[in-house]
Amino acid sequence: MSYEPLEHQSTPAATADQFARDLRNRETLIGYWSVLDSPISNERVARVGYDYVALDLQHGLIGYSGMLTNLLAIDAGATSVGLVRVEANDATAIGRALDAGAAGVIVPMVDTAQDAAAAVTACRYPPVGRRSYGPMRSALRVGPIPAQADAATLVLVMIETPQGLENVEEICAVPGVDGVYIGPSDLRLAVGGASPSDTSVNDLFEAGLTRVRTAAAAAGIAAGIHTPEGAVAAKRLAEGFTFASVASDLTHLEAIATQHLKAARG
Repeated sequence: MSYEPLEHQSTPAATADQFARDLRNRETLIGYWSVLDSPISNERVARVGYDYVALDLQHGLIGYSGMLTNLLAIDAGATSVGLVRVEANDATAIGRALDAGAAGVIVPMVDTAQDAAAAVTACRYPPVGRRSYGPMRSALRVGPIPAQADAATLVLVMIETPQGLENVEEICAVPGVDGVYIGPSDLRLAVGGASPSDTSVNDLFEAGLTRVRTAAAAAGIAAGIHTPEGAVAAKRLAEGFTFASVASDLTHLEAIATQHLKAARG
């Protein structure tokens, strides 16, 4: 079997501060989702041209050391920044992700404006927040002066629960929240679906998406969503979402392996 190396990417190296400006300006951004602790594959994905690669520490198969080495790999890819979906809205988890070099965090299960404010507080240094100063690695790429780090660090909160959807306007208005991010599986359950793929709640689900987009636009912040494939990402961006994540490495690996097996069997 022949090996064809990747073409050299001429895109300039990604920077956290530029990415933060683009997201806050509601520029269109497209990312890739990673659940596997695989620095080699994430380095290659980070060369493709995605604006960001998001590491999933909530549902993914990645621990702290994996997060660190995968962020290193994403930086080596040079065309994407690394985001981290943290395990919970917890100051320790958030601080560790940022100190490891994440350009921002995606915070799950945000139900209220108070929850969103707590996420902001965990991401910002005093006097704005309560992030403890110890940028063991992040100082190489984000900051290290606290005010500079605050300006380059993104706070993205997830809208994925009945309470979060009900309070989305108040959540979007919280100072320091840079964007909201929809987890479609949980949101479909939140509007009454019996499973993450329950199509009987499509109208309610789409209404929920519209409400989140509208609230984000009114507050002047970014609106993002997870999608299963590029075509769906394009559809959601056309509807008014400002950033979208595509699939995950694990689901793509299974899908392409299945496709090739079917082809081999004729």
